[in-house]
Amino acid sequence: VELAQKRMVKAIKAIRLVGNLSNKSNYSYSPTDALKIVKALEEEVRALKKRFESGSTSGDVEFTL
Repeated sequence: VELAQKRMVKAIKAIRLVGNLSNKSNYSYSPTDALKIVKALEEEVRALKKRFESGSTSGDVEFTL
């Protein structure tokens, strides 16, 4: 439980930091870039759900814009 709480706090903070990239006054990005970021996060959440359902492990992390 303690480990889950610590990891969840870190994950939520990391997602919020990624969300900060949406501030157009500080960052420039294309709609395609934004879609890739959101899609990658959604895919990881789907994979997370599957892991909890089946108990399997995941592979390496890869992401590029």
